[in-house]
Formats: sequence, structure tokens, C-alpha cells
Amino acid sequence: MIFGIIKPYPSPLISGRGIDIDFAFLAGCLALLGLGLVMITSASSEVAAVQSGNPLYHMIRHLVYVAIGLVACGVTMMVPIATWQRMGFMMLIGAFGLLVLVLVPGIGREVNGSMRWIGFSFFNVQPSEIAKVFVVIYLAGYLVRRQTEVRESWMGFFKPFIVLLPMAGLLLMEPDFGATVVMMGAAAAMLFLGGVGLFRFSLMVVLAVVAVFILVQAQPYRMARLITFTDPWSDQFGSGYQLTQALIAFGRGEWLGVGLGNSVQKQFYLPEAHTDFVFSVLAEELGVVGSLCTVALFVFVTIRALYIGLWAEKAKQFFAAYMAFGLAFLWIGQFLINIGVNVGLLPTKGLTLPFLSYGGSSLVICCACVGLLLRIEWESRTHLGSEEHEFKESDFAEETSHGR
Repeated sequence: MIFGIIKPYPSPLISGRGIDIDFAFLAGCLALLGLGLVMITSASSEVAAVQSGNPLYHMIRHLVYVAIGLVACGVTMMVPIATWQRMGFMMLIGAFGLLVLVLVPGIGREVNGSMRWIGFSFFNVQPSEIAKVFVVIYLAGYLVRRQTEVRESWMGFFKPFIVLLPMAGLLLMEPDFGATVVMMGAAAAMLFLGGVGLFRFSLMVVLAVVAVFILVQAQPYRMARLITFTDPWSDQFGSGYQLTQALIAFGRGEWLGVGLGNSVQKQFYLPEAHTDFVFSVLAEELGVVGSLCTVALFVFVTIRALYIGLWAEKAKQFFAAYMAFGLAFLWIGQFLINIGVNVGLLPTKGLTLPFLSYGGSSLVICCACVGLLLRIEWESRTHLGSEEHEFKESDFAEETSHGR
């Protein structure tokens, strides 16, 4: 079925100019993927050796996820953006279906008290990672279809929340508070860029802050996390243990780090060292310099993604533009929350660091998003981003430069 969709259309990988993609953006993403593979190998070696007898166990699995992710990136690059626009409502229904399935006993898999995964024989799927992207695609279509209504009326502003709030409720039932915040934050940013007035946007921000406050108060463990992160040393062997160990890792790293593979904190001091707290191990081994270089890579990739959205908007491909903005804000939200948690600026949340953390669903979805963004950039640059355009080989006969 996939090949039936992509076969009639040229793509950044198949054109008269050969491979025609945004190499700067791709290089940044591949650099993060490579760095992630190195850090996963280092951070997981001790745990893997004890749990499986093979210190490279998690590295091998992560390498498989990288391979699957690169295939997913290639496939999404070959699907016209107009196809994603047509399938927006179906994806929304699929997202709801996945989030309901993960809560069904016997289907959803519980890990550390949360039902966030659908387990298969050799791997797990995290529906929230898929749902966030599907929501972005659906909302981008809504902003195009109802552009005037969104900008001028209260009803156009509130309609998306008829969809977003039930989905946020399903995420909170897992519970996955971090994914809820990221999804709602990206949706809010898309609405603002879609033309929602400043007064209505400010009201939405106030309501969101009130909702977060109520949600924190509703669950004792959330309140405990909120109190603990302000002074983790007050209970360093209890609720503050994970954060204090992360801060020790940062302290040990100093300017240049202790050297790749020489982390002490990964040796069963820091829980989840290869998943949520991989950045702490990176800071310990590569120091402030390595940490800042990693942050600079993330900044480059996310800013480039925002520029891809801007270029699509200038080409009057508004669905592609909104989708690019939404995907960029998903990355920005996860990046800021994960780094904030690692350095003690935010309460502990179970959010992966895009491209770097261990986790198949997160990595594959990140790579698929890279493919979408590369496709958006190509369509906006070649002005061949309409499915109604009849593609011919002559459209690709002449070489053109990116000009960007």
C-alpha cells in the first residue's frame, strides 16, 4: 500500500537532480543520532552487562531502532504532503484508538506504575509518541480549513480543544503528564501562529496555567515532585535521589568531562541513565563544553525546522508550514523539559530527549519527523508541493541551488 502511494510522485530522493534535500538540516539530525548512539553505548553498558550479560545489549537494540528510523525517514520523504493533509482526520481517529488501547488491561504494558506502552514480543510501542505527531498533522489541516474562523471568532478558537482535551485526558490516565504538556504546548503555539488574537491566546495561557496547577494538586506524587525539585538535598535518598545523582554527574564533569566511558554515576547510582537522564551522563563524560555543543546542535536543528516552516509559508503552502511549526515545537518542548529536569530546573518527568535517549518509539518517530520536514523543505523550494500538479521528468531536468 505504501509503495502504491509513493510510486507516482517524485521526491527529494528520486528526481532528475538526484538526491535533493536540505543537507544542513539532515547533517544536524544525523550528528545527534550518532552522538545518541555513542552515549547510549556508554550510559547503558553497566546496566546491560548485569541484566543481560552483554554490555552492548542496549547499543545493539538502539542501532536497530536507528536503522528502522532511517527507513521511516526515507518513507515519509517520499509521501506528498497533500497525502498527509487528506489523511489528517483518519490519523486523529488512529491516535485516539491507540491511546484507548494502551489503557486496556492485557494490551497495555505497565512499567514503573504507568501504562504507556503496547507490548509486542520483541519491542514496545509508545502510543503517545505517535499521537502527538498525528495531532499536529490534524491541527495543521484544521488551521488551513478554518483559517478565517480561527482568526476572527471564539468558536474557531475553541473547536480544536474539543479534540485536544479528551486526548489530554487519555494521556493523563496513563499517566503521562509530560507528553500532555508537550502536546498542548505545541498545539497552543500552532494556534498562535495560525492567527489567534493576542487576547484569546493570553486567556488560553492563563487557563493552561490554572489547569496545570489543578492537575499538580490532584495527585500527591506530582506535588511531591514539585516540592522535591526545589530542594532535592532535603531528601537525597528518597524522592530527591534521582535529581541529586544527576546533579552530582554535572558536578563531576566540570569543563571537559571525565572522559567518554568513564562515568561513575551510570554505575547504578543514577536510575534511567540511558533513557531520561542520558544528558547527565553526557555532561559527566564530556563536561560543560560537550554539553554546550550538544545544546547548540539541538538549537540548530529546531531553528532550521522553524525556518522550513517559514519557507513553506512564504511559498503559500500553509498546511506544510503549520505542520513544520508543530513538529519543531514538539522537539523544543521535549528538549526544554528533559534538559530542565536533568539540571534541576523542572520537576522529574518521564520524557525522552529527542534523538539521544534510548527508546524505539521516540527515536523512530523523531526520524519520521525528519523525513516530513525534509519533504516540506523540498516541496516549498521546488514549488511542486501540490498533488494536483502533474509531475513530469522535465520538471526536474535543470539543476537548481537551494538558495538558503
